[in-house]
Amino acid sequence: MTMTLADQSALTGQDGRVTDEQPARPKRRTFTKAYKARILAAFDALPEGSPERGALLRKERLYHSHIVHWRKQAESGTLPASTGRPHKSAESEELARLRAENKKLKSDTAKLESRNEKLAGELGKTKTALDIAGKAFALLQDISSSADSDTN
Repeated sequence: MTMTLADQSALTGQDGRVTDEQPARPKRRTFTKAYKARILAAFDALPEGSPERGALLRKERLYHSHIVHWRKQAESGTLPASTGRPHKSAESEELARLRAENKKLKSDTAKLESRNEKLAGELGKTKTALDIAGKAFALLQDISSSADSDTN
């Protein structure tokens, strides 16, 4: 049977128009610790090499690599409820916290240095203005004293 584009669009509900919309990106599945433990137990309860193991994986839409990864996590005692990302140790979390703190301190230091330079410039202007005002005062005193001596 030959189908035209019109027949195909009628079956799929599409009109063949191209749109700028991007399909939503699929989200990764997350697995709870209880789910992982239950699947591991069910998988290990089946005889090795049996087709039931493959059927279980297909039914749950899993790969054998999930089982291998979860088994390693269970053996090491780090079976988190996660998407398969490695569990962070306390040391790596502390290191990440210290790096973030160090980055913040560097930013704060740069801000303080910038402010210090700005204030140093303002201080220089203030000193110059005071010096000029002092000289103007001395000049006015000198003019005033010479005017007083001329009138006598």
